[in-house]
Amino acid sequence: MATIEECRGALGRLSDNLAQADGEVRGAAALDRSLSCRITDLDVTFTGRLAAGRIEVADVHEGPPREKAQIRLTMTGDDLVSMVDGELNFAKAWGTGRVKLEAGLRDLLRLRSLL
Repeated sequence: MATIEECRGALGRLSDNLAQADGEVRGAAALDRSLSCRITDLDVTFTGRLAAGRIEVADVHEGPPREKAQIRLTMTGDDLVSMVDGELNFAKAWGTGRVKLEAGLRDLLRLRSLL
């Protein structure tokens, strides 16, 4: 099972990947939205922002998100690490329910290029 530190590191690598992206992916990552990433097996939530093409983690706390972020992810720590490492396809994991992505319709349409 992935640790909190491994999950934080995976979010950092994902942020780096988004910052280096081109084309549609860069455009989708250029949103300025509040973000939460709930790690179910660790019972923690990372909160922050997706801004200027980067994920900025501001806090991590126990339990579910305290506030409803504009973009909400839910998954296990192992799935987060596997996705960022390229071992788990996000679209497939989302389609099978292993990963949950919740956002407004407009944001989902923009984020689809990240899938």
